[in-house]
Amino acid sequence: MEKLKNSKRIETLKKKMLDEERFASIEQAKIITRVYQENETLSTPLKRALALKTCLEELEISVEPEELIVGNRSKGVRAGIVFPESGLRWVNEEFETLPTREQDRFSVHPGDIETFRTEIYPYWHGRSMEDVISREYGPEISAMSKVVKINQKDHAQGHICPDTELWLKKGPAGLIELAKENAKNHPGNPDFYQSVIWTLEGAQTFMRRYADLLRKTAEESPEHAQDLNDLAEICESLAVRPVQTFHEALQSLWFLYTILHMESNASSFSPGRMDQYLWPYYEKDIREGRIDRQKALELIEALWLKFNQIVYLRNAHSAKYFAGFPIGFNIAIGGEDENGNDIYNDLSLLFLDAQYDLGLPQPNLSVRLNKNSSHELMQRAIEVVARGSGMPQFFNDEAIIKPLENLGIEEKDARNYAIVGCVELTTQGNNLGWSDAAMFNMNKALELALNHGKCLLNGEQLGPDYGGLEDYETFEDLEETFRKTLDYFIDEMMEAEKVVEKAHQNCLPSAFLSSVIDDCLVKGVDVTAGGAKYNLSGIQMIQAANLADSFAAVKELVFDEKKIGKEELINAIQNNFEGNEGAIIQTMILKKAPKYGNDVKWVDELGSKWAKYFRNRMRDYTNYRGGPYHTGMYTVSAHVPMGENLGAGADGRKAKEPLADGGMSPAYGRDLEGPTAVLKSVSRLYNECTTNGGLLNMKFLPEFFKTQTGRDKFENFLRAFVDLKIPHIQFNVVSREDLLDAKAHPERHQSLTVRVAGYTAYFVELAGKLQDEIIERTSYAEI
Repeated sequence: MEKLKNSKRIETLKKKMLDEERFASIEQAKIITRVYQENETLSTPLKRALALKTCLEELEISVEPEELIVGNRSKGVRAGIVFPESGLRWVNEEFETLPTREQDRFSVHPGDIETFRTEIYPYWHGRSMEDVISREYGPEISAMSKVVKINQKDHAQGHICPDTELWLKKGPAGLIELAKENAKNHPGNPDFYQSVIWTLEGAQTFMRRYADLLRKTAEESPEHAQDLNDLAEICESLAVRPVQTFHEALQSLWFLYTILHMESNASSFSPGRMDQYLWPYYEKDIREGRIDRQKALELIEALWLKFNQIVYLRNAHSAKYFAGFPIGFNIAIGGEDENGNDIYNDLSLLFLDAQYDLGLPQPNLSVRLNKNSSHELMQRAIEVVARGSGMPQFFNDEAIIKPLENLGIEEKDARNYAIVGCVELTTQGNNLGWSDAAMFNMNKALELALNHGKCLLNGEQLGPDYGGLEDYETFEDLEETFRKTLDYFIDEMMEAEKVVEKAHQNCLPSAFLSSVIDDCLVKGVDVTAGGAKYNLSGIQMIQAANLADSFAAVKELVFDEKKIGKEELINAIQNNFEGNEGAIIQTMILKKAPKYGNDVKWVDELGSKWAKYFRNRMRDYTNYRGGPYHTGMYTVSAHVPMGENLGAGADGRKAKEPLADGGMSPAYGRDLEGPTAVLKSVSRLYNECTTNGGLLNMKFLPEFFKTQTGRDKFENFLRAFVDLKIPHIQFNVVSREDLLDAKAHPERHQSLTVRVAGYTAYFVELAGKLQDEIIERTSYAEI
């Protein structure tokens, strides 16, 4: 198949986007505040819907004359949106520091801080969801924060794959009729349906506004007038009828995701299996000669650029856990159909071509593999991996589908799984998966089990005193205390989760989202209140590799071989391995104890044992929407700040150093037996533990991919990954020298992207500690 090239138009738009300064924006906050002030007597669902409708009618919009896909939630690109309904207290505290903070900076327009403090914050102080949660459970959430990070406290719920196919087939006009029809069956719930209708009417207005602006721009840009007028016609048509062409499908899809972000100001609304549901529009246009492959690629790349124009404004603390703006437009290509057949098509390959050309952080492109995956798809994906953008990542149908079914997902939905955000698994169009509910630092729990429930960093009593290392007669005694410590913090975490989910239902009902999540319109129930077909909540376990290494060192060196005394080890970690004796003990741990990631079965199974225990404990709970809890093993960038919360570890880690990256990855520098040994170690983790997503991060040197022999070896490596039933794997292909040069001279490497943990980010936009951690990851030159 011929190689295609991106167009001059796309290069122009890419440069404009990357050159534009990133600002915080209060425009939407001003409109929302005004609507709430003027409509105090309305219910919260109606106020929320009316506020979104008004934003769609009034927010300042813009287009570039070269654009083929239009729409954004702000006039400028990559703007950080201040969103009052979810929480503003942190904005009030941090507004001045946004341009200078360590991670994810935003410039600030002159005067916005004063406007925020005089017009916006006074109204919302005490009313936002953040305030509600703080009043109801703030001290308890703070008390557990070194062990458990409770998420979703100051923003609406994202990490959702909406029913994009329904949106394309119905459009806002068709969904309005569907809402009116279903409302007749639920006369007791008028606010819900009225909210849905208002937001969809707002969507229609939004589309028409872009049509008007495009026609005006065409008058000012004669060289682009035909394309601008054609796009204006598309926008106007989409307001009143379903999609008919491939170009219309891409534009309609982008309107959907823009509006979802305007409603919820959350990350990770994922388009899912785009190569499947867009195929009929593409195939028809190709067959009828409306477009060719080159034009299709240009349209796809125009959409790819839009995926990079929305980012998410987080507070400084959360920005460390989710560094580099991981907005999470995850697109999955390939994989099984509902009958178990492997499917991919020309769109799958064009999506890979777009990533090869652009090398941008978004969309988060994922390839689904299975035992029947085609050589053509795998080789094209490997060529893109070798390009070095950190994409695509790979998911394994053989490891994922059956565990999803065991979670209670119907077989046809499990086979049709998609990915949201970084690596989180979801069904398509019918699931509020709450996949980012909390992160649980299992290594902090072990620290407390070794040290009488006290923090090694400051001596604070964080948990119950069940004993210390010097008290335990056997390794099993330590494990029992660790179990009790886990149980204590799991119970605390689950109480917090109830408070957070309840607050979302009361403060942030999401009518527009509910219109594109199956069963909500039929039930007459908002998605936040359990209207979706599936209602899951996902908790991340962090970090099995360090946990396994710590337990292995204590078991072998302290209890089995008695090479290190219990008092010696506890003194060494209490003193951060300082002094001659501490340094000797640290060296013994690092050099003599076996490590996870080297195909040492009993070590790997220590990590798997406790991951399985944690997963099984989740089955004791039901979330506030009546659905099950399940688990994931991924970190985003939390392995850095969670490492900062830890004292020295029994695995030889010094205080405040990062934990292992990824979620299933070995600690860097400890996997000494090569990439195949890593695969075998990871394969011993229990796949039921990663139904919310698991992440294996690996780094290869660019030279490996320069020959066809190297690329063939890499395909065999991926097929071994499939056979070993590991759920996920992703790669950085970059040299240590390039990363060091980028850190020292960021101006030379503005477009360098790297895989952080489940997502790609610009390397130069990451904080120094995270850059250092990525540089230090083990690199492979051979398989």
